[in-house]
Amino acid sequence: MLDTFEQMILSALQVIFDKFGWFGVFGLMIFENATGITPSEIILAFAGWMLIERHGIPAAFIPLAGLYAGLGSAIGASIPYWVARMGGRPLVDRFAKLFRIHLAYIEKIEGQCRKWGAGIVLVGRVIPGVRTLVSIPAGLVRIPFPKFFLATFVGAYVWCTLLIGAGYVLGHEWQLVSDYVKTHLPLVFTVGFLLVVTYLIYRYRASLPIPGWRRQNDKELE
Repeated sequence: MLDTFEQMILSALQVIFDKFGWFGVFGLMIFENATGITPSEIILAFAGWMLIERHGIPAAFIPLAGLYAGLGSAIGASIPYWVARMGGRPLVDRFAKLFRIHLAYIEKIEGQCRKWGAGIVLVGRVIPGVRTLVSIPAGLVRIPFPKFFLATFVGAYVWCTLLIGAGYVLGHEWQLVSDYVKTHLPLVFTVGFLLVVTYLIYRYRASLPIPGWRRQNDKELE
């Protein structure tokens, strides 16, 4: 049964990629991030193999391919963000029950969003199981949309580029990519933690007032 389902997914992806190329990847990432139904590991790893390696395109194209997927991810993630922001808690609770999402899980991420703002969105985009849900609490706490979109795009770009590159290297063994992500989940968390620390340090330093001596020097230079 699983083998049959797997072949159905791969066959459908092959048709989409053959017909639409990277615009197909763009559209699929919008759908995946808006619904969380299709696994990005399969889409991106398969794209890295079918649309780059199999066509003899140099690996230097991978960062550009990540832009297609990352932008599609950011647009798709914006849909649940606005649904949560406009509909509020009642609508989120209704959808959570419909799709059997634990409300405690959303509330936990919501608390982190209130504490860390767009930083938790950036980290959440590279953590499996969190990346598709983080848009909902981000909308509930009303993180400014430009900050949300930028953090989502940066995190998604890193995630998508790495998976496309893994698909390019591993060829048609896309399943190895999914297994690798699960096996090395602690490393993913570590990288995510470092990203948020860097982001918070940047925000902190940017918010510091300019010392008096620096202002004076700036005036003298003028």
